[in-house]
Amino acid sequence: MEESAKPGLRIREGDCAVLKRDEVFKAVLVLRRRKVIFEKQWFYLDNAIGHIYGTTFEVSSGGSLQPKKKMEETTTETKEAGTDNRNIVDDGKSQKLTHDDIKALKDKGIKGQEIIQQLIENSTTFRGKTEFAQDKYIKKKKKKYEAVITIVKPSTRILSTMYYAREPGKINHLRYDTLAQMLTLGNIRAGNKMIVMETCAGLVLGAIMERMGGYGSVIQMYPGGGPVRAATSCFGFPESFFNTLYEFPLSKVDSLVSGTFSSETLPSEPEYNVPVEEESNGSLDEKQSLIQETEEESSTEAVMESNETEEQETMDLAAEDTEYKESKEKGNKENIREKQRKQQERRRKLVETAALLEEKNADGLIVASRFHPTPLLLSLLEFVAPSRPFVVYCQYKEPLLECYTKLREKGGVINLKLSETWLRNYQVLPDRSHPKLMMSGGGGYILSGITVTVEKVQSDASSLEAQKNEEPASKKRKLKEFNC
Repeated sequence: MEESAKPGLRIREGDCAVLKRDEVFKAVLVLRRRKVIFEKQWFYLDNAIGHIYGTTFEVSSGGSLQPKKKMEETTTETKEAGTDNRNIVDDGKSQKLTHDDIKALKDKGIKGQEIIQQLIENSTTFRGKTEFAQDKYIKKKKKKYEAVITIVKPSTRILSTMYYAREPGKINHLRYDTLAQMLTLGNIRAGNKMIVMETCAGLVLGAIMERMGGYGSVIQMYPGGGPVRAATSCFGFPESFFNTLYEFPLSKVDSLVSGTFSSETLPSEPEYNVPVEEESNGSLDEKQSLIQETEEESSTEAVMESNETEEQETMDLAAEDTEYKESKEKGNKENIREKQRKQQERRRKLVETAALLEEKNADGLIVASRFHPTPLLLSLLEFVAPSRPFVVYCQYKEPLLECYTKLREKGGVINLKLSETWLRNYQVLPDRSHPKLMMSGGGGYILSGITVTVEKVQSDASSLEAQKNEEPASKKRKLKEFNC
């Protein structure tokens, strides 16, 4: 049974779901009264709430979704088939129905299956086609006229397929079979302590979190101001999964390795900002009130008694302005306090993440970024425990070749492998199974290996050299006997 069709998993409001039509996918957020456009169809997901994931829906008039009823295979005249297609000419005159006729059928509320049946009956060449050509014709018309979608639950396989087909540049052209090999080579499992450095919109991070199941810890290294997790949010993980997720900036890695890292270097606002703000606001208010009083005194001396009403109106407006300013100041103070609270929380998490990295006992390292892998890998391997796997993905081979050479020179790793993944899809149908005509040109390259301790290897090597230099005892005896 497919994971998207497991019993008990029902569509709820606020869930992240994936719309599927043939081999096209789109991730959406399930909300009521929200129009969704998918494959030139618009509809609302209100009626899908409460149904099981994997249910197929038909788009009816008004954009509402109705569960598709299981229909028996149409016993049309498709059994009458020709032996070959040699006499069929594609001149555009074989179909009697025009575009206006098809549009009139749609306006009457006739659904896709009935329109397809009408097209078959009004085709002059359909019965002369072979059985395979007839199936191909029906499949093509279903794709065009049947407004059918399936709502499935997000998973690594579905989301990686969706991103690779729709926006491969956002995930560095990381193909789904390559991602599967990375998870296997990295030994991703529950309870691990993993380090991830990726610029694939959070797809690799989400795949690791899904496989770990909320057990263990994941440390995400990110460049710039903050991590990007657009694809991670599409998985729809519960809150408990994010409690095991930590983040750390790449700009602080060097200081952490050298031992100069401290929590004081992290950005944070001083706690006395709010009182200073209050004092400054108070002084400004006093100045403004003094200015207003002087202006009022000068104006009362200069104005006539006939202008008393205008003065009253201006005083009312001034009172309204002061009330508005006070409310605005209160809102600003609350925003400042909220901002400080978030900064303190971020600082606390960064300190916790730094403590986890300083233990240098990570169970694995996964790198899949648009940056050059050599400096990233050499610096991040410092936090990985011995006898642990690491995997590096790159769209091109040359950066990984340089990385391979540097690792061989430095040492501390074994079982280095540089591999290229290759994928071909097959069509499997009765009497016509064959490779598909279109296939992916490349799925990137993977460099994998296992960490070892360098000091032990060096000590063993020095002892071996000493044993080689020292002459055996049997040879010494023979030399003494010869000299005598």
